[in-house]
Amino acid sequence: MEFVPTKIPDVIQIKPKVFEDSRGFFMETYRGDRFAEGGIAQNFIQENHSRSQKGVLRGLHYQIRNTQGKLVRVVLGEIFDVVVDIRRSSPTFGMWVGEVLSSENHYQLWVPEGFAHGFYVMSEAAEVVYKVTDYYAPEWERSILWDDPEIGIEWPLDGDAAPILSQKDLMGKPLAEAELFE
Repeated sequence: MEFVPTKIPDVIQIKPKVFEDSRGFFMETYRGDRFAEGGIAQNFIQENHSRSQKGVLRGLHYQIRNTQGKLVRVVLGEIFDVVVDIRRSSPTFGMWVGEVLSSENHYQLWVPEGFAHGFYVMSEAAEVVYKVTDYYAPEWERSILWDDPEIGIEWPLDGDAAPILSQKDLMGKPLAEAELFE
């Protein structure tokens, strides 16, 4: 496995070694000792799986308490995965990283605690699987507006079509008004 820091060093892209032959492929998606060597020594306690259609945008989500680190990968399709640093004391506060994750490239993205996360589905459908470091706590979940101009995420939207959003994401707050981490 290769662990590649992004422009926000705490956010790490993981490129697994994939063994392919005429039968298909094999890869390790998680191995504790290798992840610890790569700077990710957290304990994962829950795994989630979502399926979304093309044009769906989920996020930008985080939990203000019961904070969750996330290890994200795609098992079907392709997404543009986005992470925003929402730690006020961080030198990269307000910066974002976007990476294409797909079932073809097999890349994963480590989203540390203290970051907002979202993704946009670029393929006809996508299935996203992610491990988390704490349990889902809906009472602590928050959402930042996906198109907040202060953040300036360059989403690869499909033409002029607006993304498909949940009611929760439509009600997201701008970064300047959101409850954030110190």
